[in-house]
Amino acid sequence: MATALEWVREQRDAEEETAAGEPPDRLAHAARASVRGLQAGFVATLIMTAFRLPILRSLPPSANFWARYGVGSDDPDDHTVAGLVLHLVYGTTAGAVFGGLFALQDAERAIEAEQRGIVWGGVYGMVLSALGSQFMLKELLDVRLDADELALFHAAHLVYGVSLGAWVGSRTEGVEDPDEEYDYESP
Repeated sequence: MATALEWVREQRDAEEETAAGEPPDRLAHAARASVRGLQAGFVATLIMTAFRLPILRSLPPSANFWARYGVGSDDPDDHTVAGLVLHLVYGTTAGAVFGGLFALQDAERAIEAEQRGIVWGGVYGMVLSALGSQFMLKELLDVRLDADELALFHAAHLVYGVSLGAWVGSRTEGVEDPDEEYDYESP
């Protein structure tokens, strides 16, 4: 069985073949991009959680979800680990979806991939935030945030989206060498 590193190399070789002029297989391309999105979603969720925990001084609402629909007590404070793991699963999965969608998006190719990633990642983060606040919090959990809490909830998702988009955009096709470090030397 191939190691994860060998699999990543095979995926990169396939991308290089596509970049060399062979017609791309859009679904295979989106699948490879979804793997990058998984990585990006994991990192972006960690960044979002690090942003929100000291500001909101509470667990992500996934602890409330676990308390209501999971196993054990009805107190979210009893589900710290389950809530954080569930939050990481949500964010990582949403990252995979973004990675695939980003790869299928053909518009605005004149804009560098990193810039497109940041813009579309920010939009994606806000869409997730709107769905989270309207559906997850209000409908599923019957949680109502006050104006300040809601603003911070949205800000955390914007941080997630921008982080996600920056990661995906910097590691996508069109970037000359995704493994090359940025050079900050003066011209």
